[in-house]
Amino acid sequence: MKSGAEILIRSRGPSYGRNGMVATSQTVASQVGVDILKSGGSAVDAAIGANATLSLAEPYMCGPGGDLFAMIWDPTVRKLVGLNGSGRSPQGLSYAALVSTLGDECVIPGRGPLSLTVPGAVDGWCALHERYGRLPLAEVLSPAIAYARAGVPIASRTAEHWSHSASAVLDDPVLENLTAPFVDGFLIDGLAPISGQLYRNAELANTLEVIGKGGRRAFYQGEIATEIVAYVKSVGMPFTMSDLAVQHYDWVTPVNTSYRGYQVYELPPNGQGISVLQMLNLLEPYPLGDMGPSSPDYWHAFIEAKKLSFEDRARYYADPAFATVPTAQLIDKLYADKRRTLIDDKRAGTEYTYGDVKIAGSDTTYLTSADSDGMMVSLIQSIFSPFGAGLVPPGLGFALQCRGSGFSLEAGHPNVYVPGKRPFHTIIPAFVLKGGRPWLSFGVMGADMQPQGQVQILANMIDFGLDPQAAADMPRMRHYGGTQPNGARLDGLGVVSVEQGIERAVIEELERRGHRIEINKNWITGFLGGYQGISYDADLDVYVGGSESRTDGCAIGY
Repeated sequence: MKSGAEILIRSRGPSYGRNGMVATSQTVASQVGVDILKSGGSAVDAAIGANATLSLAEPYMCGPGGDLFAMIWDPTVRKLVGLNGSGRSPQGLSYAALVSTLGDECVIPGRGPLSLTVPGAVDGWCALHERYGRLPLAEVLSPAIAYARAGVPIASRTAEHWSHSASAVLDDPVLENLTAPFVDGFLIDGLAPISGQLYRNAELANTLEVIGKGGRRAFYQGEIATEIVAYVKSVGMPFTMSDLAVQHYDWVTPVNTSYRGYQVYELPPNGQGISVLQMLNLLEPYPLGDMGPSSPDYWHAFIEAKKLSFEDRARYYADPAFATVPTAQLIDKLYADKRRTLIDDKRAGTEYTYGDVKIAGSDTTYLTSADSDGMMVSLIQSIFSPFGAGLVPPGLGFALQCRGSGFSLEAGHPNVYVPGKRPFHTIIPAFVLKGGRPWLSFGVMGADMQPQGQVQILANMIDFGLDPQAAADMPRMRHYGGTQPNGARLDGLGVVSVEQGIERAVIEELERRGHRIEINKNWITGFLGGYQGISYDADLDVYVGGSESRTDGCAIGY
């Protein structure tokens, strides 16, 4: 079998930095982050500043109207710290009222008023800054504010995605008569910006200025909150000021599994991060390094591991404040050993279900940063779908997220809709330690591609020996199918979308084993992930960065 190096088509080499590094999906955001580091800011300051800039440069992906999750390597205590900054459903909308409003619909719409949950990202920014920031928050946000007023040139792939996303919003029947604020805020003369065109958003600049001066209180209890609540009520969703005023972040303990001597960390539910750990546990006994990345055996094992872990994901992952989530049992290696016996090495599985666990008693942007003190940040922020719910509070410059569509409507399900509850979440930052020291801060965008992409990146680096940039450039696969956390049930066999770099012989053998294969010819509709990663080379004492070659970003070190 060919090695990773033999089948790799490089987009570019990895980036290196002795003093710090920032990797994002937009060059302008990466540069803002590095400038903040050079000005004496921490890795957290750089991450917040870059995230705010991404709110301008790719507003279909992220912004103050979304949620945030992060992991931070704190070098002062040599410990990995987790933050869950996700908002909740409104207290004023009962399950019965929601079901009555939906009528015969079995899932919450992907856009529109019923999909809204309170945004938690700004609370996440403020919590991170209070604990780990060095510069004043106003200074951290000032580059994004300046770009929002002066304008930022839109990158080529970004322009394609923006246009596609705008059409989806304007064509969605659930948003009929509700798109005027969206058009005013995110289109230029009625059209999405083209490649190279300057895009300005003075309303976002004003919002960021208010946040910089007044922090979380200004956003969740002041004029911004008043505007959000008034607008959301006007479109029929019973949000109140108290829904916004409560705390939307929690410091949480990351969970981990070992994989070939590396400790891979994810955040516990309500996110889907532990599906990565479940997949790694299922794959560890397979000699992937010997198989090689062009082996049908590798890809078959990967696809089946995904199917098995995602059935558990659909059944058990939920807000732990409302359901008992058996996290420890699900990531236990003995449990993986039992589940692995269901995999037929020569045939694609079609009828997997969730495991017997005894319970006691999205669109997204990912970025990572590192500073000269050894702090590393793995941060992911999202409004879920392109332009979130498609609902834009007038005058604020950002779209509201549609995370409510992640709830199930099945009575008794752990992820069933409840007022004041966090929905199942797709966005997951990741972190890897080796020998108790940071080795890799990374993430992959793209809803349920995120766990699949993370596992592929880890296999590329750990099993196939590639650097952080080469790991990004390798061709990928994405499996669609099986039971979903919101109650939808897709075909159990599903479809495997493969990039054109996957060898024809691999595709033919997977088809012979019963997999349905589709060649991915559209990078937007068949999104295979937006990766960023920073590795720390302890031997050379240097950061090594990689960035998604499928999007417009870069990793910048200095």
